[in-house]
Amino acid sequence: MHVLIPALHRPTKPTGVCRHAANLARCLADVDRVGHVTVIIGKWQQAYFEDLFGLDSAKVEIVTVDISNSSLSRNRWFVFGLPKLAEQIQPDIIHLSFPFPFVRRWFSAPVVSTIHDLYPYEYPENFGYPRVWFNQLFLRQCLYQSDGLVCVSNCTLEALKAYFPRVEKTSESTVIYNVVESISAEPKRPSQLGHGTLSPFLMTVAQHRKNKNLDLLIQTYSQLRCAHQLPEDTWLIIVGSAGPETDNLNDLVKRLNLGNRVMFLAGLDDGELRWLYEHAALFVIPSSTEGFCLPLVEALIASCPVVCSDIPIFQEVGSSACHYFSLDGQPSQQLYKAIASKLDSQLPTETLTDARFSRKEISQRLLDFYMLF
Repeated sequence: MHVLIPALHRPTKPTGVCRHAANLARCLADVDRVGHVTVIIGKWQQAYFEDLFGLDSAKVEIVTVDISNSSLSRNRWFVFGLPKLAEQIQPDIIHLSFPFPFVRRWFSAPVVSTIHDLYPYEYPENFGYPRVWFNQLFLRQCLYQSDGLVCVSNCTLEALKAYFPRVEKTSESTVIYNVVESISAEPKRPSQLGHGTLSPFLMTVAQHRKNKNLDLLIQTYSQLRCAHQLPEDTWLIIVGSAGPETDNLNDLVKRLNLGNRVMFLAGLDDGELRWLYEHAALFVIPSSTEGFCLPLVEALIASCPVVCSDIPIFQEVGSSACHYFSLDGQPSQQLYKAIASKLDSQLPTETLTDARFSRKEISQRLLDFYMLF
C-alpha cells in the first residue's frame, strides 16, 4: 500500500498539524502492509521536517513543493496541483493531514481527512472576519468531499455531528487518537533561554488563540505573584507560535509589568520540549475547547504536574493525575486555587501510560480504516 500525506501548511515553524503529519508517516511506516509513504510539504517546511521529526524510515519520502507561501497559492495548489501530483505517483490512499479544499472527482484514490477540531465554527474569533468564512467553507467542502473522516477524539466527533448532522450519510467516520509517546530525543535546555541560571517556572504549550485562554493564565500568574503564592523569581514560559492573540498577550504582559518574568518561546525541537516538561514546576492548560491537546498528554507522559480546565476533552484524554479547575463563575479564582493547591501537593505525579496513544495501536487502527475503501 502507498499512502500519500499532503502536509503543505502555512507555518514556518513546527506546529501540532505538522507533527500530526509526521506521526502519521512514522505510524504507517511501521505497518508491513504499507510499502511507501509520501509526505508533501512546502519549501518553507523542509528544514523542520527533515531536522526535527525523525522521518528516517526508508519507506518515507518527503516531496517539497516550491510555491509562494500565501493563502491563494496554497489553496490553488491544493485544488489543481495535488491532483496532478497524485496522478503521477498513483497512491492507494490519500490522507489529508488537515482539512483543505479539493475536488474529489479529480482523484482516483480514496481520500481520508483528519479533523482536528471545529474551531472555524466554535471559535470564529480565532480567525477573524472575513477570513473565517473561507475557513468554514473549506472545512465544509472537505467534509463532504472526503470518503473517510478521522477525528482525533470523541469530543471532536461529537462536535462534527452537531455542526454537520448529515455528514455520516456521505462519509465514513471514526476516532483515531494522535500518537503520543515518551519523547525519545535527549533533553536539552532550549537555546532561547540563554545560558543564565533558570529560576523555577510554570509552563504551557499553546498557539496564541482565544480558546487557549492564555490571558487568563497570565492574569492568574500575576495574582499569584502579588499574593506571594509563588517565589518572586518564578517564570511563566509560554511555548507556541504567534496567532491572533499575540498583540493582546504582549500588551497584557506590559500592563502587568511582567516583561521580565513571562517568556514566549516558539519553534522548539523535541529535545528542548522534553527538557521543559522535565524541569517545570507545573504545566498549566486553561483552554475552553480543544480537539485533542497533544501537549497535555505529553506533559503527563513526562510526569510533569498538571493543572487543566475541566472540559470534556481533557477528561477524555487526561488522567486522575490532573488537577481540574472550573471555567464557570470566576475562572481566575478557580485557577488561582488549583495552581496553589497543586504546587503545595507533596504527592508524586504518576506517569501516564495509555495504549490508546501508542504507535502500535494507532498504526493498526489507521490500516483497518483504510481497508474500508
